[in-house]
Amino acid sequence: MEKAATDVMEFIPGLRRYARALTGNSTEADDLVQESLCRALTRQKKGGKINNLKGYLFAILHNTHVDRAKESSRWNYNVPDEVLENLLYSPAPQPHVLALKDLGEALMQLPEEQRKTMLLVGYEGLSYKDTAVALDVPIGTVMSRLFRGRESLRQLTGRVTGATRLRKVH
Repeated sequence: MEKAATDVMEFIPGLRRYARALTGNSTEADDLVQESLCRALTRQKKGGKINNLKGYLFAILHNTHVDRAKESSRWNYNVPDEVLENLLYSPAPQPHVLALKDLGEALMQLPEEQRKTMLLVGYEGLSYKDTAVALDVPIGTVMSRLFRGRESLRQLTGRVTGATRLRKVH
């Protein structure tokens, strides 16, 4: 080992103590010491004589810590847990799956003519006129079946409409 490297080794325990005092964390302190020693070795290779090695190493450690503090204040990656929770939150799909299952079961309880009309208009997207042609019924009958079918579905799935609410109040 070179004499300079041996000289540096004797100051490492003191550098670690000072770094722990600055950072409050032994892992961060070790990183700080390592970065400081790398800087010192890089500058030593450029030449120049160091009169006070201990003071020089502690000055580099201090300046490295200051540089890190400035950098972390500029690029603050600390995000409150609530923000992360909100970003990562997605509602559970089970309620929607259960609602669709309930809707399917309620649809099967409708009379066949209402169910067919509801499926052609609501699911297949046919117009009232095209539904009337497909079922071979007047358009008024399609409208009537849709109204009754929707009301029945609302009651079967537990949804209350304004009209239903008014009837219950009076």
